[in-house]
Amino acid sequence: MTARSLSALRRARVIERSNRVRLLALVAVLAGVAVISALSVAIGTREVGLSDILAAFAGRIENTDQAAVAARLPRTVLGLLAGAALGLAGAVMQGVTRNPLADPGILGVNMGASLAVVIGVAWFGIATAQAYIWTAILGAGVAAVFVYAIGSMGRGGATPLKLALAGAASSVAFAALVIAIVLPRNDIAGGIRLWQIGGIGGATFARTAEVVPVLIAGFVLCLLSARRLNALALGDDLAAGLGESVAFARAFAALGAVLLCGATTAICGPIGFLGLVVPHLCRLLVGVDHRWLLPFAALTGAGLLLGADVIGRIIARPAELDVGIVTAFVGAPFFIWVLRHQRVREL
Repeated sequence: MTARSLSALRRARVIERSNRVRLLALVAVLAGVAVISALSVAIGTREVGLSDILAAFAGRIENTDQAAVAARLPRTVLGLLAGAALGLAGAVMQGVTRNPLADPGILGVNMGASLAVVIGVAWFGIATAQAYIWTAILGAGVAAVFVYAIGSMGRGGATPLKLALAGAASSVAFAALVIAIVLPRNDIAGGIRLWQIGGIGGATFARTAEVVPVLIAGFVLCLLSARRLNALALGDDLAAGLGESVAFARAFAALGAVLLCGATTAICGPIGFLGLVVPHLCRLLVGVDHRWLLPFAALTGAGLLLGADVIGRIIARPAELDVGIVTAFVGAPFFIWVLRHQRVREL
């Protein structure tokens, strides 16, 4: 056997072993999401038994426990969808910008969507779910373009550090504008403040159904961008040399991320840090290949957001902590760790 054939055999064995590990990780993540989903249905301000859970699934609502389970079902579904959307959007944003600090919250995309919704409510009186969704998507898109344009100014173009600084500054500015708009409007202030915390409480299947088509479009665009993101990870010059249109690849993937961020913010409010944490955890499991990373980011994001929601129900009984507060407590220390250990290098 020649040296070349031995080398090819070793590479094949390494790939086979790597795929085996990834499949095991996939099974583990799916099992974890299933367990967390079951806990989300069973745990709340009051715990319920298996008989009441099965009765609620069958559509029989005969007591308070069964009614509680019926209310948790749409909340669980929304948590899974929102977590998958934010986790996937974070992985795509990190791939598009080659920035380990990229996140819908840190880059100002979520707050841009929030500002657009607040302007729509306060100045234009929007009230329907569809109006909220498309207004939030418009705001998320404008914010993403604005932050990227600011981060691209000066020598070196859009470096990770400049993008992070531009996003952080834009987020602060957008938040200040939200406060300035809401303060004189007592008629909308209470609802807007609750929505801005970020949460999935009060979800219904009817409200969630309004956002599902947009989320599906975002999921499809992001997952189809996996090969393009792998090319971009090699650098713009090499990606172009391989025949990839760099501008189109970035725009295609970014559009999917904007749809996911805007739609999720419209229905849940701005939920931060999930898009930062999830891609880093998934790279530890499956590496940097976006064909594996993106699906894992969606699944892991779904599990983490729903898990954070369950924790929020437990630690503040008989009240609840909104999931946006729980993710902030977890995400802020993780952000500091990334800053210290990644040193803001490009991906």
